Amino acid sequence: MALNADDKSHIQAIWPCVAAHPDEYGGEALYRMFLSNPQTKTYFPGFEIHKDSPQIKAHGKKVVNALTEASKHMDNIEGALGNLIDRHAYDLRVDPGNFKLLAHHILVTIATHFPDKFDCMTHQALDKFLAAVGAALTCKYR
Repeated sequence: MALNADDKSHIQAIWPCVAAHPDEYGGEALYRMFLSNPQTKTYFPGFEIHKDSPQIKAHGKKVVNALTEASKHMDNIEGALGNLIDRHAYDLRVDPGNFKLLAHHILVTIATHFPDKFDCMTHQALDKFLAAVGAALTCKYR
């Protein structure tokens, strides 16, 4: 799923808004996922599950920071996230379906906070971008 020039432009226009507050937006997306999809909490047994959880915000920050790195290397997401790909494939073994769930909640979070910037083309571009990141994170699963 290659990102075209328009996709990249839309991502580059909105992503700095998200990257400016990684713990806030990443934490909110994770919290939404945990509430809507409780099975995803199994990978985070020690986390306090509430809106202002420091653990959720800290992990949300890691997620957004990884996505920020991927957004800087949209032509080589696998290369940009190599260490994270290996960690997910060999150590964490996260259910690949969870990446799609989290992507959905990231989109909802962005749409909620940036309604003026989240038009149909931006939605489509972000959806493709998050799908590409999810595919990269699971490329070594077998």
